[in-house]
Amino acid sequence: MSRLSNMAVRDIETVIHPYTNLARHRETGPLILNEGRGIHLYDDKGKRYIEGLAGLWCTSLGYGNEELVEAAAQAMRKLSYTSIFSGKSHDSAIELSEKLKEIAPCPTSKVLFGGSGSEANDMQIKLTWYMSNARGLPKKKKIISRQRAYHGVTIASASLTGLPWVHADFDLPIANILHTSCPHHYRFAEAGETEEQFADRLAQDLDDLIQKEGPDTVAAFIAEPIMGAGGVIIPPATYFAKINAVLAKYDVRYIADEVICGFGRTGDWFGTTTMGMKPSSISMAKAITSAYFPMGAITIEEELYQAMLDESRKLGTFGHGFTYTAHPVGCAVALKTIEIYERDKTVEHVRRVAPVFEKRIAEFADHPLVGNARAKGLIGALELVADKKTKRPFDPKKAVGALCADIFQENGLIVRAMGDAVAFCPPLVITADEINEMFDIVAKGLKILEERVLKENLRS
Repeated sequence: MSRLSNMAVRDIETVIHPYTNLARHRETGPLILNEGRGIHLYDDKGKRYIEGLAGLWCTSLGYGNEELVEAAAQAMRKLSYTSIFSGKSHDSAIELSEKLKEIAPCPTSKVLFGGSGSEANDMQIKLTWYMSNARGLPKKKKIISRQRAYHGVTIASASLTGLPWVHADFDLPIANILHTSCPHHYRFAEAGETEEQFADRLAQDLDDLIQKEGPDTVAAFIAEPIMGAGGVIIPPATYFAKINAVLAKYDVRYIADEVICGFGRTGDWFGTTTMGMKPSSISMAKAITSAYFPMGAITIEEELYQAMLDESRKLGTFGHGFTYTAHPVGCAVALKTIEIYERDKTVEHVRRVAPVFEKRIAEFADHPLVGNARAKGLIGALELVADKKTKRPFDPKKAVGALCADIFQENGLIVRAMGDAVAFCPPLVITADEINEMFDIVAKGLKILEERVLKENLRS
């Protein structure tokens, strides 16, 4: 540890880092980032990086946006805080709710706010159960997620998440949470199975699971339009059309987790539209404020709202809410963020530059380390494999994905490795030239990685 800076040592002795090998961190120390401008971050030594994952899929307008800074400052000066408990409200909460109702991709009666995507999906579970009770269906409580899904890290939302390291030794998932098949054709298709046949099989898997558990016990299904932290998994084109039909058949509440895909990432306002989903409700966070303030929200469909009214009449109150629900500063920042998206035609910009992004990712499909290259809009991934022909993955203990991300970082590009899938999700304001600069670093980094793989015999 002696070679680390004083600040790095202080970090090691005081800070717990999520999704980090804490033992390894004691040896390597942190990357300390102290400034951000546009799509770039700068570390404590002044080195510049392209932020290739928009922070954590969230800084859609990039860093240092003065309009958002000023919106937050004005809100703090005007009304630094008020709760909306007991019928209180404020202008920004009302205006933001109206705007979200206007742009939501599903019929929306009301909006309920939280502080994050995890909280949003946690609320989806609570309210699904609440509605079943209000409807006199006390057995209808099971919620189906998917393997490799990511829906958060609270006890309930982490149970929805379908990743083993989120469950292991946390005693998760909790009861009434089930997982069906992952729509990753490259990794999970049977020999010779087309994408259409694969989608048919997965829809049948879901139907079979509902039948096995009992349709009267299954209350909801939740899905990301494109799986993010599970490895940027883009379902086959007809997958959601088939899923829509299964859910409609069994009176299952349909939740779209738009935490990563929402607000332009896929080339539409919401990934739900891009992927042809027909949800009852959506969860939002991240790009709702371009990550300048913690904010999450869910849409409330009319049927759920009526159930909430019935319960309020029965119980005397709606017994849910957070201290920071509809925080006035967060609402003001979200309103300004959406205003910028609309004024600057951010969604249209994504559509213009997405072909460059998708083309550059596709070019790596022939690289000896890349088994699958995939992208939609401004989100994509390279899945690294030890053997392209057989799709054999690397030994997880060799952490080749993490090594790849480290090499990219050394060369000025920050990305995220989920196992051996290396994800790209830059700020939506990135230009075509900046996309090319980003993938030029990727090309250089993969060449270095291939040399390391050969030298250290990492394929064995």
